[in-house]
Amino acid sequence: MVRLKFSIELNYDITAPGCDFIFNIQAAQTGHQTVVSESLGISQVLSPTSYTDPVTHTRFLRLKAFAGPLTVRYDATVDLNHFTAPPEQIGEVSIANLPGPVLPYIYPSRYCQSDRLHQLAVKEFGHLWQGYSRVQSIRDWVQNRVTFRSNSSTGNTTAVDTLVEEVGVCRDFAHLMIALCRAVNIPARFATGIDYGAAPVLGPPDFHAYVEVYLGDRWYIFDPSGVAIPMGFVRFGTGRDAADAAFATIFGGVVGAAPGIFIEAIPNARGMLVVPVHVPYGLSTDGQLVRN
Repeated sequence: MVRLKFSIELNYDITAPGCDFIFNIQAAQTGHQTVVSESLGISQVLSPTSYTDPVTHTRFLRLKAFAGPLTVRYDATVDLNHFTAPPEQIGEVSIANLPGPVLPYIYPSRYCQSDRLHQLAVKEFGHLWQGYSRVQSIRDWVQNRVTFRSNSSTGNTTAVDTLVEEVGVCRDFAHLMIALCRAVNIPARFATGIDYGAAPVLGPPDFHAYVEVYLGDRWYIFDPSGVAIPMGFVRFGTGRDAADAAFATIFGGVVGAAPGIFIEAIPNARGMLVVPVHVPYGLSTDGQLVRN
């Protein structure tokens, strides 16, 4: 079991008389991800409210802040007790047998225009065995096709844009992989969080976007950007694409600074230090889903 301790600090200067925020910076409680401890600090005296989505376990923190400086800090310790399975034993699920909560993730969405990529996806991946290895092939294809480059895209960049421009950040890699999976009828969703073990050349720790694909009876983790270690992902939220899972959505005049993020692996409840590494098997932090 991996135990990760981390902190997130967000700093804003609010220029409007008041400003509304929706944050998605708290670790999700899932079948194989457990929040051991956590604390939330807000520099202004406010009355925040929380909502947890009963299906995705995404936790939304809402607050209305006043003009002036605002600091939001979240600290947590999380246990990752991954579900694992050999790739050759993980198959795809027919549309007719998908659980109801999975259905939204087979359709095109704002940033993942799977309908426009259907012909390409069938040509490249339609002949492959329908299971984990086909999804891995899609992941590898995206990683080999697109070059990771910081600040190379905007909030309007879509999967089709990334396919054409062949450059992007983790968000763009995720959108392209999701669109290609959906184009061959594989449910895929956008996941956000932070990660332990990203390449130091990328700079200080940051938020990370990756992909979860529904195979067998649960959501499995894939990282098409290839810059991090999936075993070290702490999940915050999931959605159809980035529009559903931003770490902060702001309504009002605000000037923000770069987030301050720190993460480390620490000894788990048994006193063992387990450091995330790349592994050759399927990983999931989600619980089993059954057909309704």
